[in-house]
Amino acid sequence: MLRKIEQAEQKWGGSHSAIDNWLNARKQLLVEYCRLAGLPPFEGDKQALPTKNSIEAFCELLMDYVSAGHFEFYDQIVNGSAANGCALADEIYPQISGTTDEALSFNDHYAEIEEEQDLTGFDRHLSQLGQAMEERFELEDKLINNLYQRHL
Repeated sequence: MLRKIEQAEQKWGGSHSAIDNWLNARKQLLVEYCRLAGLPPFEGDKQALPTKNSIEAFCELLMDYVSAGHFEFYDQIVNGSAANGCALADEIYPQISGTTDEALSFNDHYAEIEEEQDLTGFDRHLSQLGQAMEERFELEDKLINNLYQRHL
């Protein structure tokens, strides 16, 4: 996923401030996801769960990203697009909503971890979230590409 971000930055970076902000936020989220999952370059003890603080900080970043998408970036894409962009948004937004539901579910489970909370399913939930994030990024890239092709 990080390679795809780099490709997106090369393709669209510098063309529009909204796109740059969106890609920067996505990159931050992915770096923290990789750190939490123990993926390269953050390979650590695969047996140990991340700390409570790192999980909660990731949840905050995740909610910031999801919220910014829905309340900031998507609106800019639609407002900056012709009718074609609005039609594309109408097609893609319902699909993005499914990934939002996955992010909200993850956040509901882990945003405020109690001392006695059972984290047995954490790895599975994190993996499901990773799949949803990848799907979301592909959908968002369609919106970005539309803005880029139509107006920049």
